[in-house]
Amino acid sequence: MARPTVTTEVGNDGVAVITMSNPPVNALAISMFPVLKSKFDEAMRRNDVRAVVLTGKGGRFSGGFDINVFERIHKTGDISIMPDVTVDITVNTMEDAKKPIVAAIEGLALGGGLEMALASHARIAVPKVQLGLPELTLGVIPGFGGTQRLPRLIGLSKAIEMMLLSKTITSEEGKKLGLIDAIVSPDELLKVARKWALDIADRRKPWIRTLHRTDKIGSLAEARVVLTSAREQAKKIAPNMPQHLACIDVIEEGIVRGGYRGILKEDKVFKELIVTDTAKGLVHVFFAQRAISKVPNVTDRGLKPRLVKKVAVIGGGLMGSGIATALILSNIHVVLKEINAEYLQKGIRMIEANIGGLVVKGKLTQNKADKALLILKGALDYSDFKDVDMVIEAVVENVPLKQKIFSEIEKVCPPHCILATNTSTIDLNLVGEKTRSIDRIIGAHFFSPAHVMPLLEIIRSERTSPQVILDLMTVGKVIKKVPIVVGNRTGFAVNRAFFPYSQAAFFLVHLGVDPIRIDRLITGFGLPLGPFQLQDLSGYGVATAVAKEFSAAFPDRVFVSPLIDLMRKNGKNNGRGFYIYEKGSKPKPDPSILPILEESRRIANLIPSGKPISISDQQILEMVLFPVVNEGCRVVEERIVVRPSDLDVATVLGMSFPSYRGGILFWADLVEPKHVYTSLKKWSEQYGDVFKPCKYLEDRAARGIPLSEAIAEDVSSKSRL
Repeated sequence: MARPTVTTEVGNDGVAVITMSNPPVNALAISMFPVLKSKFDEAMRRNDVRAVVLTGKGGRFSGGFDINVFERIHKTGDISIMPDVTVDITVNTMEDAKKPIVAAIEGLALGGGLEMALASHARIAVPKVQLGLPELTLGVIPGFGGTQRLPRLIGLSKAIEMMLLSKTITSEEGKKLGLIDAIVSPDELLKVARKWALDIADRRKPWIRTLHRTDKIGSLAEARVVLTSAREQAKKIAPNMPQHLACIDVIEEGIVRGGYRGILKEDKVFKELIVTDTAKGLVHVFFAQRAISKVPNVTDRGLKPRLVKKVAVIGGGLMGSGIATALILSNIHVVLKEINAEYLQKGIRMIEANIGGLVVKGKLTQNKADKALLILKGALDYSDFKDVDMVIEAVVENVPLKQKIFSEIEKVCPPHCILATNTSTIDLNLVGEKTRSIDRIIGAHFFSPAHVMPLLEIIRSERTSPQVILDLMTVGKVIKKVPIVVGNRTGFAVNRAFFPYSQAAFFLVHLGVDPIRIDRLITGFGLPLGPFQLQDLSGYGVATAVAKEFSAAFPDRVFVSPLIDLMRKNGKNNGRGFYIYEKGSKPKPDPSILPILEESRRIANLIPSGKPISISDQQILEMVLFPVVNEGCRVVEERIVVRPSDLDVATVLGMSFPSYRGGILFWADLVEPKHVYTSLKKWSEQYGDVFKPCKYLEDRAARGIPLSEAIAEDVSSKSRL
């Protein structure tokens, strides 16, 4: 790997061009800062240098500070690793320099990279550069002066929007806002930047120290109105995260007490935030998501992915139409097959509605929508399957039906064609039992709605070809999904880990706890829906079918609640269950559920006295989520995922577990595995094997090894993968 470098080249015009290089995005490694400082200092000392241009090598300015440093701080607890950039470099070395510095920007300037540009005295960019301060997505705030300089360049409201929402803008928008001084072609970039720097030196252009500007801030009264509104927004969009409100406080400090005081507060708050659980969780997910693309015996074999240009989707229901939508949006031709013309038209209308919805929301232009629908074709037979590269079966969970379909498509599809099933529960070997192509059969488990949800679970059996796995991983990335390769066992990774989630919630209800209270606590924790509202929306038929699968697979730890059957007998159905759903208003608890709850509690007989248990909010959270941690440990122990952090990513993307908590296993590490283990052990003694901790959890808790950490024995052991 190329080492980070900073070079200086002084031209005959008296301009020193300082170039940062750290491929692929010129991340600002710790080692670069002392070199940058010495290069700037040298340029200031040299008599043959009149001005400086700062740029990045290889068509990119800088993608920001090296995030590996955050991970090192989290592992060591040593905050002193962070270099002093805020004051020492961006203020003393750059902004207060005695010679002008101009940033010449190509490709991207993000995070610390943009902050280095903000500390320069002017910014020249090429078209379509990405500009942004996305630090809040990692649990911190801009730490090299961005909280102070961005509002002074583009105005308070827009700067807050960019920081709070981690929103990037193009250089064109940056020019309109005042962030970029000029946009030029790549060929002209350095030439114009050099001339601009000399013009500043010769006082032909203004020498602007951004930290000293106040003209874009407005009056103090106006600023306070904007800041108050921003705080209200932050409480709504990030109720459990500290960095949003902290960012606003730091911005306010600079407005009220001056830019330099704001810089000092920014530095202090950044160092406080970097060691919070929120930053640890978000940084963990960031790195975990990058690790999932490495799959042993697949991505390390030198295989090249084959091009998938045409896909057949069998079944145009909710899942099939969503999958087809995702494919055509990424320019992959789709043949949608149904059993009759009525179902086919219904499926096509659903795809059109999916596409139309994206246009209405401004996420897709009408032109792109029209082009996407042009590459969709309906079919009632297999005649169009002769040249498809992949088939995705998305019919109902019926084993004989799936077997029939796979034996038919094997005969009509070309030999290279990938044969995928969207099953969420059924064993792949069972699906492919009547074929001779078991090496081509693979699971492509999308999450609903398939064109929106980012996760794609790729299920492989012991006989699935590595080439087929690699091809499906590539298709997943093309259609903007995050593909995670998992093993072939009931529930796979996400549904398997989360099967105790509803079960534990129902168990608590039968101990006398109010289901609405449970939902409120779970949503307060950060999941979008509690287990009971989720049950209402996913449907009781689905709940019954899934419970049957898990009861058969794991009979030793299943709690069979009579509640769902009672609700169905009492006329409860989708749209009216635990809640009343009315258009235009929030779901309201349905009081008619109360007698059904009482009847269910009487049948289950978990509290013979009839007196509900006394339990704290924290205990409820733990009784619902610790069994998920426990099952997640089994998923890792059984090698269903490549590494523990894969399950963290899967729970964040597949079940919307809050990313700022790092995923289910990382969150358990924050609350301590020993506490999870002892709690489950105590409950299992009270209530039985539903809560019995697994060996993996017991072992790691005893040895003090984090649940989310892969260790040598995990990697070397034989895996279901």
